[in-house]
Amino acid sequence: MPSRRAFPTPDHDHGQCAASALASAETLCAARGARLTAVRRKVLELVWQSHAPVGAYDLLARLNRGGGRVAPIAVYRALDFLMAQGLVHRIASLNAYIGCAHAGHDHAAQFLICKGCGSAAELESPALRRALAKAVAGRGFTIDHEIVEISGLCPHCKDT
Repeated sequence: MPSRRAFPTPDHDHGQCAASALASAETLCAARGARLTAVRRKVLELVWQSHAPVGAYDLLARLNRGGGRVAPIAVYRALDFLMAQGLVHRIASLNAYIGCAHAGHDHAAQFLICKGCGSAAELESPALRRALAKAVAGRGFTIDHEIVEISGLCPHCKDT
């Protein structure tokens, strides 16, 4: 039976995930000589507040609660930086962002997106990547960038 850990329980403490992701990001950026500015750090923290993908304008609204004055371009620049560092992924079908569960090493992005609760889980499947590479190579195609998005129901929504 597949692991349910890819989709945390509904009562899961996201604070622990966020703290771990921020610590990893700080270490990774320091090792690369990349600046994790206050805005970049806050955007990453907000992305990790849940396991549901979040849109840029939702992030902007959260940043500006209480009278903040962050401009949309600052959020998009922060997201571009975080993607370049491999700390977040963009889920194209949702035009939203999710924290990278495998930060620190290069990998293809594969996502399971629950249409029940809205959460998403990153899947790292070398077998799937090999199968895709074989399928496209048979057509003379070379993969430049790969994002696989699969929608369905997570174990928690499926069981209810």
